[in-house]
Amino acid sequence: MAYLSDIEIAQQCEMKNIKEIARVAGVEDKYLEQYGNYKAKVDTAILKDSDRKNGKLILVTAITPTPAGEGKTTTTIGLADGLRRIGKNVVVALREPSLGPVFGVKGGAAGGGYAQVVPMEDINLHFTGDFHAIGAANNLLAAMLDNHIQQGNALDIDVRKITWKRCVDMNDRQLRFITDGLGGRVNGVPREDGFDITVASEIMAVLCLANSITDLKERLSRIIVGYTRDDKPVTCGELKAAGAMTALLKDAIKPNLVQTLEGTPAFVHGGPFANIAHGCNSVTATKLAMKLGDYAVTEAGFGADLGAEKFLDIKCRMAGLTPDAVVMVATIRALKMHGGLAKTQLGEENLEALKMGIPNLLRHVANIKEVYKLPCVVAVNRFPTDTDSEVECIIEECKKLGVNVVLSNVWAEGGKGGEDLAREVVRLCDEEKGDFTFSYSDDLSINEKIEAVVKKVYRGAGVTVLPAAQKEIDRLTELGYDKCPICVAKTQYSFSDDPTKLGAPEDFTVTVKKVKISAGAGFIVVLTGDIMTMPGLPKVPAAERIDVDENGKISGLF
Repeated sequence: MAYLSDIEIAQQCEMKNIKEIARVAGVEDKYLEQYGNYKAKVDTAILKDSDRKNGKLILVTAITPTPAGEGKTTTTIGLADGLRRIGKNVVVALREPSLGPVFGVKGGAAGGGYAQVVPMEDINLHFTGDFHAIGAANNLLAAMLDNHIQQGNALDIDVRKITWKRCVDMNDRQLRFITDGLGGRVNGVPREDGFDITVASEIMAVLCLANSITDLKERLSRIIVGYTRDDKPVTCGELKAAGAMTALLKDAIKPNLVQTLEGTPAFVHGGPFANIAHGCNSVTATKLAMKLGDYAVTEAGFGADLGAEKFLDIKCRMAGLTPDAVVMVATIRALKMHGGLAKTQLGEENLEALKMGIPNLLRHVANIKEVYKLPCVVAVNRFPTDTDSEVECIIEECKKLGVNVVLSNVWAEGGKGGEDLAREVVRLCDEEKGDFTFSYSDDLSINEKIEAVVKKVYRGAGVTVLPAAQKEIDRLTELGYDKCPICVAKTQYSFSDDPTKLGAPEDFTVTVKKVKISAGAGFIVVLTGDIMTMPGLPKVPAAERIDVDENGKISGLF
């Protein structure tokens, strides 16, 4: 059976004018800044001006990801459309896609099938220019840093201890490690340098956690760009760059309003890396969705051990948010992979592999319910290749173990396929009140926080901190950063720090190789492996399939 591609489905949609979507969301014209007919930014002043009670907050997360795909964004959008179909006032809040994955392996991040946000092409490409503004602010700071050194280096910055990198929103491995400032005295000071992808820039994390322009400027000022020759941190504020950077970001901080295929209001704003940063859309967009909707549906990056952990332990902690319910997305294909099947075998029915993969799902659910004490439902995101026997098997196995599970068919049916999930989410919010708690408290030491996440969330046996990492922990503690939350950077493919350990591994030790501070964002990054902050393109990049005809119609995006 032939299916329409995501872009073909999106292009068949008759979008409503963004003013109409704003009216549905309760946004008056005075708060709306249009970017054409189908996109707009919303002035954050509405948060102060409105006395409307906040709606319920629904977090959508997932099992440990595999190359088979989980469909977290698709489920998030389909759930929002499902809630609207059963008569609820709902707004969805999502991350913006990065051009790197769009042209690389993963493709876009606007949902899929009949659960998408539109205009899909705009959202996946330049959108409203937020990422370009973030890249410009990042690179302005880099230019001012190197210019300060060139012009006499009054702050005594050690060029061997510069931590700030330039960035570009593209997968370009050639830029990971470079030497610049060559060509003689007039062309700068020669030094080793490098580029990150824009979503890995601390500016992205800062923008997504800031609650106002004033807060944004203060956070930018606190960013550490390197260290002096006697090991004192040098900040963006000392370089006097924060004001100009904030000027570049004054529009980017405003959330972007678009719509789902079914006309549900959607904020798509911000997109920090889910490894090196916290992997969630902006706090402002989430708060706006809660202010305007009776239900706000949002998502977190990767599996629940990374995305949900950071959403709950970092974003909720900093923004004072409390989720009312959590949706755990699982696919039969991914669970079969956790059960030992190769990607090439996933199209075949295999109940045994499915049962062997279910412990991965159960551990994520247990974490949400037992560690964070939140109500949870499993959404089985159905793929066309899933057999009725497999669907029945996972529902029965989950029910046997007391796990709440609902079949979601939003990829094929849109909001209609998400109505059962929507009803269950409403029931959870109304009947199963949580007692939200973090996995660690602020007053623990950095080492204790790392251990709490490894033991409670990953279910590991312990932590090994390498000497270089411990030295940095000691320095950060001395500088007073030990009260910050931690942001663990590890593989997304396993509960452990070894991507080959699928399913629900036990008795493993996590090795901490490096620790660094994101002082502007306000968290400590704990690196447990070789985390790539500048991805490369694959042998056959998605960019090879993307084209545009003489009428400007794009094809090949997905």
